[in-house]
Amino acid sequence: MSNTEKNVSAGTALQKLKAGNQAYLRSVNGVGDISPERRLYTSQNGQRPYAVVVGCSDSRVIPESIFSAGIGDLFVIRVAGNVVDDIQLGSIQYATEHLGCKLVVVLGHTGCGAVGAASGHNDGFVKYITDEIKQAIGDEKDAVKASILNVKQSVTKIDKLLNMDGVKVVGALYHTDSGLVDFDLS
Repeated sequence: MSNTEKNVSAGTALQKLKAGNQAYLRSVNGVGDISPERRLYTSQNGQRPYAVVVGCSDSRVIPESIFSAGIGDLFVIRVAGNVVDDIQLGSIQYATEHLGCKLVVVLGHTGCGAVGAASGHNDGFVKYITDEIKQAIGDEKDAVKASILNVKQSVTKIDKLLNMDGVKVVGALYHTDSGLVDFDLS
């Protein structure tokens, strides 16, 4: 699955992610290329990720594994609740403008603790995350629907604020029980 070509189309990148997730569903061990040769190649030639993945910091959600990706394949941005602020937007802009990524995926997941915490009273720095999620989910009580609403808000924010020609931004939901990634969030 390693990508050595720059500027892979959004459609090709999405197909690679879907195929990688199917491989992940069947595997017992990781299948992405993490070989010494791949490390050396990317060290000498730089990174050429075929997609940006904005995902949650949850330890059960590992984008490289979920999509059977290896070293240099994905530009991963992880933050609790897969929320997007100026820092994440800057990272996305860097990956699209400087590395040529044509696909940005906001990857939410079932059983998200940050989404669950948004219905409580939070203090300190966690409040920045939960306030953002509260804005996305409103009064939604269903945990899966709330996670999807949260993903959709981040997708909308990325589309609106970055306005990137030729870059596709999509949402997806990872099911922690089965490992399946659902790209149809309608």
